[in-house]
Amino acid sequence: MDAGRTLGELARLVGGTLEGDPALAVHGIASLDQAEPGQLSFVAARRHAAAAERSRASAFLVPADVSVAGRPVIRVAQPYLALAALLRVFHPERAPAPGVERTAVVAASARIAPDATVLAFAVVGAASVVESRAVLHAHVVVGERCRVGEGSVLYPHVVLRDDVQVGRRVVIHPGAVLGADGFGYAFDGSRHQKIPQVGRVVIEDDVEIGANVTIDRATLGETVVRRGTKIDNLVQIGHNTVVGADTIIVAQTGVSGSCRIGDGVVLAGQVGIADHVVIGDGARVGAQSGVHQDVPAGGAVFGYPAMPATEARRVAGAMPRLPELLRAVRALKQRVAALEERLRGVR
Repeated sequence: MDAGRTLGELARLVGGTLEGDPALAVHGIASLDQAEPGQLSFVAARRHAAAAERSRASAFLVPADVSVAGRPVIRVAQPYLALAALLRVFHPERAPAPGVERTAVVAASARIAPDATVLAFAVVGAASVVESRAVLHAHVVVGERCRVGEGSVLYPHVVLRDDVQVGRRVVIHPGAVLGADGFGYAFDGSRHQKIPQVGRVVIEDDVEIGANVTIDRATLGETVVRRGTKIDNLVQIGHNTVVGADTIIVAQTGVSGSCRIGDGVVLAGQVGIADHVVIGDGARVGAQSGVHQDVPAGGAVFGYPAMPATEARRVAGAMPRLPELLRAVRALKQRVAALEERLRGVR
């Protein structure tokens, strides 16, 4: 435990406004329900204020509009950014010692920076490069002609097949596979013939890729994930797709081949995107949407098939009333039929 921090030091570190004793010692951060005296806890919104008042934490990190009765607080404009900074204080990353473990297998033509780390049973193929301060954890497989950029971290069982380029400060979580064959076949009338997938995958700087993500190599050319994009667990990205910068892709989303995803896009959980779709910069796609048509820049779509979010909400709101509406329509049809019968009798 870190006993050397005071509440005043932490407030200065995050640029917050302190209400309370600046000399109060803080030795850690914990959730509201698990915090002990001497620990700082986190209140994301006013709805959590009551839970904070019940918490045993000694102080709280809060947004500007939240108070915790009679308790010390650090007020900040962006609580999640402040929380990230404080978590790095109390839980600093500990990089393993540089060097190549005895059980690792490194091709003679591969180049490993002196201060890179290659841990037990990792494999680095021919003509591949592992740059300064990169870390390959146990059982990572790096194929031939790959590059792992400066300061990047590949966790256990990550696989880079041949010709995958990973930029600087990239984090790839366990089990991800980059550069597997794209799903390309041509039907000859009797059988599906495989189309060789001879392109590559390019991951730009500062990308984070979740566990068991799959990013397929291009048929020709490149499948690209641009700078700063964050990809959650269990996401599939098809061949020749380009994902823009600073985009968020949430778990279980599937992106088909040859799509173009813009900068600053958000794809919520379990979104499915058909091939060759273009999603413009800053667009938002709601969870479990099926996207078959292009989405304009700044657009917000939802549903299956995906439609503008305002329209989708009206459709969703109408769904529970459909049985009642159908009964009303049937009753109206019966009344119209009866009136028509009476009119025929008059004639």
